[in-house]
Amino acid sequence: MENVEESTNEMEEEVGKVMEQARELQEAGAGLISMISNDEQSLRLKANSLDSSIRHLRSSITTVLSQKLLDPKLADKLEEDLQTAICIITDGDAAGFLPANAQGWYLRMFLGPISVRASRKEIQLKAKEEYNSYRDRTALMFILFPLILLILRSWIWGGCLPAFPVQLYEAWLLFLNTGLALRENILRANGSDIRPWWIYHHYFAMATALVSLTWEIKGQPNCGQKQRGVELFLQWAMMQGAALLLLNRYQRRRLYTRISLGKSNSMNVARRETTGVDCQLWVLCPILFVMQVFK
Repeated sequence: MENVEESTNEMEEEVGKVMEQARELQEAGAGLISMISNDEQSLRLKANSLDSSIRHLRSSITTVLSQKLLDPKLADKLEEDLQTAICIITDGDAAGFLPANAQGWYLRMFLGPISVRASRKEIQLKAKEEYNSYRDRTALMFILFPLILLILRSWIWGGCLPAFPVQLYEAWLLFLNTGLALRENILRANGSDIRPWWIYHHYFAMATALVSLTWEIKGQPNCGQKQRGVELFLQWAMMQGAALLLLNRYQRRRLYTRISLGKSNSMNVARRETTGVDCQLWVLCPILFVMQVFK
């Protein structure tokens, strides 16, 4: 009996020690989090102040230059220095303390009020790498999916496409553009410079894919004539996939050059050169929307 009582007492003492250690650990953790939170808040205030200073300086340079009170060469040098300062901040660990871009309605619709901003730079870069990989994979699918449908149409289905495979492809297009829009909104919330119009064109593509799911795919008789529009659409989709694949690779190489020159930060995605003409965007944007209308 004495041995049993001793064992019970020892067990109670050990449990008491564990409880005490748990309380101490909780207090130490709470103190550490409080200290980190205070330091983080201080860094956020400094980052906000620096961000405001950079914006003010850029605005001042533009104003003085427009009034012809500043040498254009000096203005270019000052602008490059400010851009270098921005890249130093946004490409380093301090990027997590910069003011976050507001999350749009699209993310709130899918995720609610949850923040998708990553505090660590490597997580942000991993999200960007996954986005680029997703674009490459889907560009290949853009080529293979309609190609397989056209081959099966000629060799197996006797020149007449069944409705289900075509609708499956349209559903995949809806899934594709939904995924792209989600990823781009997340990247934008983490400091990427993705243009809003590029995200909007994915919204439009989602709407067109949703509408196309309601189309009636007519069969025999005169199947070839009735499905001529579907055939042209699949051929166009293959060409678009090839164009996207080449465009992704070209833009990524150009962006790598811009990052090396300090003209872009590591979270940016493909964009036009600042040394190019301003009309490039006005040419590209209508072309993209015309392609979507044609689809």
